Amino acid sequence: MWSTAPLSALGRGRPGPSLIRLFQKEYRELLLHGQGWGRTHHLPPLRFVSNKSKYRRHPRTYPVLDGRVLAVHRHVFEQNLRNSEAVVKRYSELLERVRKGGGENAILRHTQRNKKLFVRERLKLLLDDESFLELSPLAGLNMPYGDVPAAGCLTGIGKICGIWCVFVASDATVKGGTIYPIGVKKQLRAQEIAMENRLLSVHLVDSGGAFLPLQSELFPDKLHGGRIFYNEAIMSAMGIPQVAVVCGSCVAGGAYVPTMAEEAVIIDKIGTLFLAGPPLVKAATGEYVSPEDLGGAKLHSQVSGCTDHFAPSEKEAYECIRNVVSTLNYDPVPEEDTEHDSPLYSSEELLGLAPQDYRCTLPVKLILSRLVDGSRFQEFKANFGTTLVTGFGHVEGYLVGIVANNGELAHDAALKGSHFVQLCGQRGIPIVFLQNTPPQPAEPTSISQAEAHSNRLKAQASMMAAVACAAVPKITIVIGGCYGSDSYVMCGRSFSPNFLFLWPNARIALVDSRSFSTVPRAGDSDCTDESELKQLKAKLEEESSAFYSSTRLWDDGIILPQNTRKVIAQCLDIMEQHKYQAVSPCHYPIIRM
Repeated sequence: MWSTAPLSALGRGRPGPSLIRLFQKEYRELLLHGQGWGRTHHLPPLRFVSNKSKYRRHPRTYPVLDGRVLAVHRHVFEQNLRNSEAVVKRYSELLERVRKGGGENAILRHTQRNKKLFVRERLKLLLDDESFLELSPLAGLNMPYGDVPAAGCLTGIGKICGIWCVFVASDATVKGGTIYPIGVKKQLRAQEIAMENRLLSVHLVDSGGAFLPLQSELFPDKLHGGRIFYNEAIMSAMGIPQVAVVCGSCVAGGAYVPTMAEEAVIIDKIGTLFLAGPPLVKAATGEYVSPEDLGGAKLHSQVSGCTDHFAPSEKEAYECIRNVVSTLNYDPVPEEDTEHDSPLYSSEELLGLAPQDYRCTLPVKLILSRLVDGSRFQEFKANFGTTLVTGFGHVEGYLVGIVANNGELAHDAALKGSHFVQLCGQRGIPIVFLQNTPPQPAEPTSISQAEAHSNRLKAQASMMAAVACAAVPKITIVIGGCYGSDSYVMCGRSFSPNFLFLWPNARIALVDSRSFSTVPRAGDSDCTDESELKQLKAKLEEESSAFYSSTRLWDDGIILPQNTRKVIAQCLDIMEQHKYQAVSPCHYPIIRM
């Protein structure tokens, strides 16, 4: 898949996908420590032969999956459908609540008194006129410190001048733009995605600084607020562009985001930038100074040089950013033939295939037949380890490897999975994991069962290592259960998939609260406190829901089952973009005068 011509001059032979992946993820170390090509060679652009062009040239002769829901499965299908309709309704209600930001009164104050655009209106001016992928919209709801809708900032991936970009947009209608711990976590995840996929980052900053009562959860640790600025420097050294718009107040730590960006725009009358605002100046010196005089647009564009562009209005600011993006020295992504076969079965039927619980799981090939192009699927080891389905298919023209749970991840299934994941790694093919892991099996009661468990453990460890080391993009969709160690084997959050999404029916927990009847206790007592058991089961039930997970950023968001194919295709398109970009030989971040 990789063209050898551009790198042949390095004398290192043909670079494999693992080497390319290493370059993408560990470029920082190569640059900063002088190891490998980063210090001794100017790296030329990488040329990539798109999966889509191969898909177009070769006949699509993969076998067609039978996606009919048999009569024997109809009652389970209807049960799942009723559950899906209920959880989708709840998801829609939460999404509608989040889209109102800090509420109607806060929006009116923001737009009428402060003369600012609402954050979603800003994105309409900034992004191309097409849909964007919003990340973790439910983050921040029902937190121990209260509701922080969307964690106080919108993050996602959209196109500007045809180029995929990560955006981080403050919502000042939520707590006045104050940053909470969940907001820091959300911004760090957006930066992680930008670094992994070499995506331009755009910051729309309108921040009131950190929420001081929670400073111990915001300031001191490695992955707290300061990591945002560290990442900005590292991304600049990696040659990943970052631009910012000061479209409101940037106070305290928030002031570093635009000043560390490579280009920054400030908006007249509404954009201000300072470490401490007029109230603190008054308290410290007794003098009154206006926000404009202390840190307004004219000061920073004409005197301090903290910003690079002066915009008289918000509309002109976003036009300026679009012009800045157009100056990036990106090789244009080749136009591909977008024609592809649609699945033979309706995606709406995925609502009836999304399991209410593990007992309501239907054959996973019914789901695959509604995701892959033409419902065609080239299965790998079809008759071996049948509780795991592996094979190749296309999603809107992109060739992918698919690993899907179809029962307990037994010894043979794990060995098959390990083999298949390594094949995908060797061939440079992205992997899509469809995760529906069963609750943990019962403890062995005999020597033979103990041996079977040991063999299963070894096989799963083999697959776990293969998944961790596979140097290809990975997308995980939790379509049902996400329980225990099996979730790690299926590329759960700990194994750093490029993207991880949940269906609204998903369950995420160490154990399934419905699958046990006793509480493990210290000591030898066989007694079980029924009230304690009841409380624990209720706690597990609440904490294992998809909504609980998504509000805490254990994933990249909940998606509707019928939108899964579109989201996977978007992610594949996003991850492919960097293969057409020139790699900057820059060793150090861009530093302002």
